[in-house]
Amino acid sequence: MGATVTAEELAAARAAFRTEARRGEFHTGRYRLRYSAWGDGPPVVFVHGMAGAADQFVMVRHRLASGYTTVAYELPDGLTDGAALGRYTLREYVADLLALFDHLGYRRAAVLGSSFGSIITLSALVAYPDRFTAAVLQGGFARRPLSRWEVQAARLGRFLPGWFGDWPVIYRAISVGGNPNLFRDAPPAVADFFLRSGGMTTCRAAAVRGLTLARTDLRSLLPTIRTPLLLVGGDQDELVPRWCEAEVEAGVPGARRVEIAGCGHYPQFTHPGPMAAAVAEFLGGPAARTGPPAGDSS
Repeated sequence: MGATVTAEELAAARAAFRTEARRGEFHTGRYRLRYSAWGDGPPVVFVHGMAGAADQFVMVRHRLASGYTTVAYELPDGLTDGAALGRYTLREYVADLLALFDHLGYRRAAVLGSSFGSIITLSALVAYPDRFTAAVLQGGFARRPLSRWEVQAARLGRFLPGWFGDWPVIYRAISVGGNPNLFRDAPPAVADFFLRSGGMTTCRAAAVRGLTLARTDLRSLLPTIRTPLLLVGGDQDELVPRWCEAEVEAGVPGARRVEIAGCGHYPQFTHPGPMAAAVAEFLGGPAARTGPPAGDSS
């Protein structure tokens, strides 16, 4: 699909993260939230998707770390963090995001919501407009209808034990969908990293997020959003149809969209350079740094 990433870039980003990022944990009142902060400059908080983890943004964050403080955190999993997932609605996800802002002392910050994280982001922009300087949605939407079988699968998924990594066939079906060539041109190390990252999602957490998604339609609230908003999408995204992004683009005053050519639903894995460049340009701060030279994994 025209991936621009290299194995060297992934290795360099992960190595830099291990030595430079600052990790933390605190209790939001609903669960023990784990996060990492990396870099120096204006803060940008990353919210991951339905079947994903905070580490999925490592290459984008590596490119932004010289000009921004990037923060990524784990959504509640209900297995290792004490979360009562049965009580979670969008309100609780938003409250956790704002609790992280407060814990870090951020009166205002930019936010980037990926896929499922986009509805958390949009809900937060509506409820707490004064807390955000700007927002980016990657593979974003105000609604993403699920088929009858997808809803039924989510209902059953609440009772599956363990992690997606324990059920690789199910995870591949959910994360790749009808796009088997998603990582065709990406190095094997990147495809493996994608599978390991998503495998860190508990089955129950993904099921609860899926049911939240099925109940959500934020279109009527979009005209109230005044925070500057950018949508970043791939021209070959099979998981979030183009009309989903178009509804947000048309509904939020002043929203604009950047399209990445040859890209599916996961530019943070396949096209981290163009994604980071789009974010940096939109935020108006320092440009994203380039990746490592070929063969450099230090």
